[in-house]
Amino acid sequence: QVQLVESGGGLVQAGGSLRLSCAASGRTFSSYAMGWFRQAPGKEREFVAAINWSGGGTYYADSVKGRFTISRDNAKTTVYLQMNSLKPEDTAVYYCATRRGAIQPYVGDYNYWGQGTQVTVSS
Repeated sequence: QVQLVESGGGLVQAGGSLRLSCAASGRTFSSYAMGWFRQAPGKEREFVAAINWSGGGTYYADSVKGRFTISRDNAKTTVYLQMNSLKPEDTAVYYCATRRGAIQPYVGDYNYWGQGTQVTVSS
């Protein structure tokens, strides 16, 4: 069993920044990947970014590459998503998720999910 809790969402103007956090508990943290996904109103949940827990390797969706940065703190068992140069199309509920093994960009490959945190970017 694993528990994930997201925080840090809010309302910002276009061009602004936010940092999301995802605190994980209830498992060992070797050979796992952590991912961020988002779901906008009326749309499917989509991949944003992911990181290998132990090695630190990262992967980003093209839509956020160069603007978002994923990182982790092993001591705190927490993963972060720094979001810069935010655009209205970034508005969504952002979810933290985890899976055993390597990074994957697909919703179906992640086994555990947090409850989500709302990010709203005004134009």
